[in-house]
Amino acid sequence: MNRILTIAIGNDHAGPELKKKVVELLENEGIKVINHGCDSSDSVDYPDFAHAVARDVESGVADRGIVICGSGNGINMAVNKHGGIRSALCWKAEIASLAVQHNDANVIALPARFIDEAEALACVKAFITESFEGGRHQNRVNKINPCC
Repeated sequence: MNRILTIAIGNDHAGPELKKKVVELLENEGIKVINHGCDSSDSVDYPDFAHAVARDVESGVADRGIVICGSGNGINMAVNKHGGIRSALCWKAEIASLAVQHNDANVIALPARFIDEAEALACVKAFITESFEGGRHQNRVNKINPCC
């Protein structure tokens, strides 16, 4: 795998504290972070942040993306509306690993209200260290978005 140099991150009002921890981990790994998230618990609309992250990943401005909302579902749905995005909802590090290895995930979604900090950071570490295995998985990935 090519070294991940830049990650775009986005979050809604449920995720500013978790985002801070994720950004700290990424920066300690020497990864540049593009922050599209909010920094307070004031109510915001998660799609605004999801679309910003998706655009960065699709355009190549970021190598990968991380999105965070309360359940992880809404922001994951929004980011997956982009044809070039393969985002996986992750609550265990093994799921994050498999998302990259088998599905070539380029974004992960974290459920801020349903994951503890240690597990979230383990998901992020798996996400930034794993590589797509290709092979038998490539044909399946090609079928995810057949229009593109």
